[in-house]
Amino acid sequence: MLNFIWLFFFLSAFVTACYKFLIFADHEIFSQIMLAMFTLAKTAFEISLGLTGVLSLWLGIMKIGERSGFVQLLTNLLNPLFARLLPEIPKNHPALGAITMNISANALGLDNAATPLGIKAMKEMQSLNPTPDTASNAQILFLVINTSAVTLFPVTIFTYRAQLGAANPTDVFIPILISTYMSTLAGLLAVAVMQKINLLDKVILSYLGGLSLIIGALVFYFSGLEKEAMLQQSAMISNMVLFSLIIVFLCGAIYRRIDAYGAFIDGAKEGFQTAVTIIPYLVAMLVAIGVFRASGTLDLIAQSLRSLVLSLHWDDRFIDALPTALMKPFSGSGARAMMVDTMQAHGADSFAGRLASIVQGSTETTFYVLAVYFGSVGIKNIRYAAGCGIIADFAGIMAAIVVAYWFFG
Repeated sequence: MLNFIWLFFFLSAFVTACYKFLIFADHEIFSQIMLAMFTLAKTAFEISLGLTGVLSLWLGIMKIGERSGFVQLLTNLLNPLFARLLPEIPKNHPALGAITMNISANALGLDNAATPLGIKAMKEMQSLNPTPDTASNAQILFLVINTSAVTLFPVTIFTYRAQLGAANPTDVFIPILISTYMSTLAGLLAVAVMQKINLLDKVILSYLGGLSLIIGALVFYFSGLEKEAMLQQSAMISNMVLFSLIIVFLCGAIYRRIDAYGAFIDGAKEGFQTAVTIIPYLVAMLVAIGVFRASGTLDLIAQSLRSLVLSLHWDDRFIDALPTALMKPFSGSGARAMMVDTMQAHGADSFAGRLASIVQGSTETTFYVLAVYFGSVGIKNIRYAAGCGIIADFAGIMAAIVVAYWFFG
């Protein structure tokens, strides 16, 4: 899918450029496209290089949290919930442990740990699957939760915002939390309808009620504030929560007698390696998007959508962040590049830049997750997994737009 999207950017740009050259005698169009290619290739490298320090910082902190036992703590907290949501998995089966470890790692933003744990969980569930080529109920629920999972610590988004000049990189934290909650809730409800899961079970209700209460309290509190106070207090609470979490990680390391400094260094090394690793991916996608934009194709699509929105008398500012939303279900790296492009074109603290950041944090990459996890166990018939995942994506994107207008509109 990513290959198709990448080729589409170049080929559609070529068609548009030929049209402009032949019909409008635009003799500069191909020069502009080539200039965009070289400029964006250089920009992608500079962004990746600039990410090194901030990425090393956050991954170092997350490594302390991981070794301090917070993944295991979240696992213990989530075990009773997944035992109810996945009744076909026997009690104390290894699949439950792998599932809760995967969800916990995702919640803390530990992507490198989450993927192998997710594959392990899928393989454990496959051992219970009576029809190995068809997804079981448990596997579908697990996949949909993964594609919409609540991320409590969206490190990558903060990192890019800091690199691209945001005055307060974490000011999107609470909007992301609200949006990703709506995405997860929509995905869970969709699967519950298909699988006839009793969401009124006391244990399930207590978990959902507790999380809903927290989100509801945030919404209630901020809805009573003036716009200026809401932005100020949102930033203050976000920074306070995030720094408090860092302190909790450090205190956990002290309690468990973990070498916090050593753990930080190990995580920081991963941050450096990650920054280097993403260079070719970021170059590939930013160059393709740059060509797409320089040819005028992106503007043509955006203007068509804008005209439709304006004809309905709606505010059209969300249009500039739509490329991130449209790319998100198909490619995480593509959506990330779209987010970076939006922040570069409009500013990290612009409405479009903030909305693109919120959209990026609201859901996971549905089709990538489906391909990797189902592919790892040879499942061909995915049943309604994609449909429920798309429902979660749509809910997350719509929530992101609403919350962005509420906080930053």
